[in-house]
Amino acid sequence: MELIPYPIGPLNPKVQDVGWALALFALIYVLVARVLPRMNRALELRDDAINGVKERAEAVRARAESERVGTEALLAEARHDAARIRQRAHEQGSALITEARADGQRERDAVVADGRARIESDCAAADTELRMSVSELASELASRIVGERIAAPVEQGH
Repeated sequence: MELIPYPIGPLNPKVQDVGWALALFALIYVLVARVLPRMNRALELRDDAINGVKERAEAVRARAESERVGTEALLAEARHDAARIRQRAHEQGSALITEARADGQRERDAVVADGRARIESDCAAADTELRMSVSELASELASRIVGERIAAPVEQGH
């Protein structure tokens, strides 16, 4: 039996074919209606799991970035402190070197002054000793030249 009484060819379905098609459609509709929400829930759980992991990863990445920035700030501060300490040590070392040079210069000047004073006193003593024995040396030299003994004159006042 045909559904439409006019001959329209293959577009005119038989009633039992339409019944079978409706029954299969109803069965598939019921199956999809029951399975589709479960599939949607599974897909949502999967999406939440993926996005949750992604969000947690982003949170961890953001926290790591903030820690990196903090660490870089600490390192920069530590480098600045180290440079300041090196500069202070350099200045202190320069001051100590300058002070040591000044002390050495003062000691050198004291030693030179002491040496000059000693030389002057030795020269004065030698001069005095020579002045005292000049007449004796002169008379001895004259005695050698002349060949006779000449007496040294006695100085008065020294």
